[in-house]
Amino acid sequence: MKDKKVLFVSSEVMPYSPENEISKMSFETPRMVNSNGGQIRIFMPRFGNINERRHQLHEVIRLSGMNIVINDIDVPLIIKVASIPKERIQVYFIDNDEYFKRKATFSDENGELFPDNDERCIFFAKGVVETVKKLNWLPDIIHIHGWLASLLPLYLRTYYKDEPIFQESKIITSVFNKDFEGNLDSTLISKVNFDGISSRASDALKEPNYFNLMKIAAKNSDGVIIVGDEMSEDFSAFLKGLKKPILYNSDQETFQESYRDFYLRILKK
Repeated sequence: MKDKKVLFVSSEVMPYSPENEISKMSFETPRMVNSNGGQIRIFMPRFGNINERRHQLHEVIRLSGMNIVINDIDVPLIIKVASIPKERIQVYFIDNDEYFKRKATFSDENGELFPDNDERCIFFAKGVVETVKKLNWLPDIIHIHGWLASLLPLYLRTYYKDEPIFQESKIITSVFNKDFEGNLDSTLISKVNFDGISSRASDALKEPNYFNLMKIAAKNSDGVIIVGDEMSEDFSAFLKGLKKPILYNSDQETFQESYRDFYLRILKK
């Protein structure tokens, strides 16, 4: 992994998020790459429950100030950055007051999904790409964690397919156990289609539930890592039909060697 550049895009990362499967692997995997001589960048949303003072977040003026178009509406993009203590790892935060200022992450106090989670997915995907372009940082691998990042592979393969900075990038998606019940807003597919992404490419988003979002991510990735052990039969059959490299990660404590080998395998494709 020496000198390889890996971009991690996750909905949750320790220590900025409570510890769970996603936040833990979104911290431990970059740390593994870092310790093996790789170069990393991590992107996550700046949720309102992140204490900016305690974690020493600060706005990066030269990266902020862009507008992201969501369904023909301009939405301001703010970029903040912090360093994980003792790890020499920088984390970039995608921020917008309308989408991310609220204290809860994905659901309200009654457990209902936020109605704009679909737009937050699009904003997060576009915000990451536009920021990486400004950084002029060419990733060898882009590794996706969590459903909020699930549209990024689709956008990279369609909307941003002609961007030279990502031409050689390989995409890996980690799939965790089912993360939410129900569906995101049914207008998600029309908002994606507004960006010129065909209905054929986005067909699974007609019913935007958890596993359909992960189908979209997996379909547009070069490899898939299965972290969870509760995959639906439909999703498992879908993965087999893709005929793409799949890593089944059964042990999150000793994953380092298998991940490193999988990365190298994907880079050789």
